[in-house]
Amino acid sequence: MKDESYAKIKQAQTCLSILGEIRSRALFGGYSLSINDTIFAMVAEGEMYLRACEQSAEYYQLAKLPMLSYTKRGRTVQLNYYRVDDSLWQDPPQLMRLSAQALEGARREKAQRASARRLKDLPNINSGIENMLLLAGIRNVDALYRIGAKRVWIRVRKVNRRAGAKLLFALVGAITGQHEAVLPMQTRRELQAWVKEQIALEKARSGN
Repeated sequence: MKDESYAKIKQAQTCLSILGEIRSRALFGGYSLSINDTIFAMVAEGEMYLRACEQSAEYYQLAKLPMLSYTKRGRTVQLNYYRVDDSLWQDPPQLMRLSAQALEGARREKAQRASARRLKDLPNINSGIENMLLLAGIRNVDALYRIGAKRVWIRVRKVNRRAGAKLLFALVGAITGQHEAVLPMQTRRELQAWVKEQIALEKARSGN
């Protein structure tokens, strides 16, 4: 069955290549299919399932396509993915349209989740750091991701001159989804050197 799933992944990558580079990884006992880190489909037991969205609801409900499910601790859990049956594989334009809808729906949902999350929900961001970010005009997770750790650090320095390399470590870890303590030593050295350079520039500008 694993070989069948691998074959189905290859088939999807070939048929849907126009959407972008499709990557796969093990998930829920099967494999997720994603483009630019956005999951839009799953492959399980040799079958492909597309992420359901509002635009595709009429299609998969009328076609009565089964939804993907897996067993967790003896309980069946149903996921929001519907099976791509043989008739759909034989209709490439329809498959492409539904796949594009699945990808766009997944992207919108991902963006909505990111903007709704509080900053302190991220790794390394406690209430104190969240307050500093808010004072610096960084009001949500999406803004932090979009602006980037270094530019955010520069903004925070304007409202809090005590901000140093440790804050930058925390911001980089928050964006990459890891505790700042596990950042590679080389990355930490580069970030620390950058902070020293920025502080020196500040002093030069102020004449101190």
